[in-house]
Amino acid sequence: MGILAAIIVLGVLIIVHEFGHFIVAKRSGVGVLKFSIGFGPRLFGRTVNGTEYVLSAVPLGGFVKMAGEDPDAAEPVDPRISFSHQPIWKRVAIVMAGPVFNLLFAFVAFTLVLAVYGQRVPSDVAKVGGVMPNMPAIRAGLEVGDVVTAVNGAPIATWEELSNAIRGSGGRPVEMALRRGDQSVTVSVTPEANEEKNIFGEVVGEAYRIGIERGSEQVAVGPLEAIGSGASQTLWWCQTLIMSVVKMLQGKIPAQDIGGPILIVQAAGQQAEIGLESLLLFMAVISINLGILNLLPIPILDGGHLLFFLVEAVMRRPLDMRHREIAQQVGLVILIALMAFAFYNDILRVIRGWG
Repeated sequence: MGILAAIIVLGVLIIVHEFGHFIVAKRSGVGVLKFSIGFGPRLFGRTVNGTEYVLSAVPLGGFVKMAGEDPDAAEPVDPRISFSHQPIWKRVAIVMAGPVFNLLFAFVAFTLVLAVYGQRVPSDVAKVGGVMPNMPAIRAGLEVGDVVTAVNGAPIATWEELSNAIRGSGGRPVEMALRRGDQSVTVSVTPEANEEKNIFGEVVGEAYRIGIERGSEQVAVGPLEAIGSGASQTLWWCQTLIMSVVKMLQGKIPAQDIGGPILIVQAAGQQAEIGLESLLLFMAVISINLGILNLLPIPILDGGHLLFFLVEAVMRRPLDMRHREIAQQVGLVILIALMAFAFYNDILRVIRGWG
């Protein structure tokens, strides 16, 4: 399930990315020689208006091949349809289109989920929405759906009251009265001191916790509100990811938090098992990741091409081919190193999970 879900997620998002390059290149008058869905051996294809549309055997994304991408290529290309002969603003638009389409996909996915399923908002009721593994709550027998009615004999009506009672326990055992369906249950739980982290994974303090998650409620959302909230969520995730990259470069976020293909496979499988709503939200977040990270100024990524265009605009001439080749090689080494490190982190997570 995880592998299949990951193939679908990454395949769709990379196709969306490449379609962005494709459609803007077409609209800009640049010749597109091939638009392939998938990689590897060609299964079948058809040429329409000079573009070969291909379905290939390996379903992990796709690619777009434009006329004149390599300005030093041996075969002659009509300058009118050559990518490298276009004004800088056109080339910037074509390169930017891939990441922009990823962000548009996220916006559409968020909006669709909100319009169809509604918006999840935190519940004010002291209801257990999730139980974390290897924490006091699960060892004490708490279950999803339990409603806490009292702690140490003091009535509990809201999640804030429950949180305050646990945090103020000082690590001493607390007696919790629960409503579980039609039954009344009492359990004893001993809160544990845990590091408290913000959304970026930075440690901001320490608090006593038992390992339960706040419940949520589904609230219906109208079409216009869904569009507005979809845009807000897309913008929030963009800002959060950019800040995460900045904090990681500053060393404020541990490099061990970087995830790779194994983590994506695991997460995709988990979201697919939960349902279509969770899978669409997961795809939206991954799409934003793909769009933003592609804009990093690393040669061979879209951001690297944009950096070359900036240098060209300043120098008023294209960067020397030899210098571009060296930069591309350096970028490839950086990218391979990052992927290898992410894969290493994934393996360590799996080994710790076995332990």
